[in-house]
Amino acid sequence: MNIFIDNRSGLPIYDQIYKQIKNLIISGELNENDPLPSIRSLAKDLRISVITTKRAYDELEKEGFIYTVQAKGCFVAPKNTEMLKEENLRKIEELISEIRQLATSCGLTTDDIIEMVKYLDEE
Repeated sequence: MNIFIDNRSGLPIYDQIYKQIKNLIISGELNENDPLPSIRSLAKDLRISVITTKRAYDELEKEGFIYTVQAKGCFVAPKNTEMLKEENLRKIEELISEIRQLATSCGLTTDDIIEMVKYLDEE
């Protein structure tokens, strides 16, 4: 598992870790019951505070992406398909909003966008 920290990013470090692990789970790169690195080892590898790593793991656990087994570590939680579907729908809505803004700035209509999507779907 590769986690990258961008110190120039405006996002807090814990949020960068949280989002990257969450994306690995949603994409299927991390599977159900896969072990995650220990909080201490991930903090050491990233050269950050254990508290920062713990906060990212706490957020992931709170949202149901991971679970903790005492004295064993953290693991990827069984996938809740409804939760993953909602997450993906939210991402799609965000992307559509961005597309709409770009299209408006270029003078494209909704029909133009639909035609573009149909063309890409044919490929």
